[in-house]
Amino acid sequence: MAETTLLALFEDIDPAANAIEKLHELGLTDDQISVISGVPVMERMLGRPPQWTNVGRLALGGAVAGFLFGAFLNFGTPKLYTVYVGGQSIFPIPPGMILLFEMTMLFALLSTFLGVFLESYFPNYRPLDYVPEISDGKIGIFFRVPQAEQEKFMDALRHLGAESVGPTEARQL
Repeated sequence: MAETTLLALFEDIDPAANAIEKLHELGLTDDQISVISGVPVMERMLGRPPQWTNVGRLALGGAVAGFLFGAFLNFGTPKLYTVYVGGQSIFPIPPGMILLFEMTMLFALLSTFLGVFLESYFPNYRPLDYVPEISDGKIGIFFRVPQAEQEKFMDALRHLGAESVGPTEARQL
């Protein structure tokens, strides 16, 4: 059975949340529904499951790597190239704390940037579902339905306050 992608545009969050609930009642699963918005909308505001990312793990891994690199610079370098300076310790602790902190933060920031870059699939050269009205503050709900049942879904969402409901296709941005 052929599926078609429909787009419903909503002016506000409440009708969009009601529409997602109605789509669930009509038998659609969360992997068949996609919500896009010009402003950040939390998943739980729309009754959607939370999205999990690996950015936090990558940032933590980067922080650990930065701490280890800073420890190497602070303790490894003086051990490799020992320079005795008038009664001072070979391993400088106060400047070493600054070095540890800076390397930890540098590596955490770099790995976070890399994680966000990889998780967003940037750059993306394939066509994406998008309509210009999303940039004007509307909320768009894309959902895939069997072609035979498309009218039932369109009527249900129009009754819930959708400005427009209709078929859409992916376009190059």
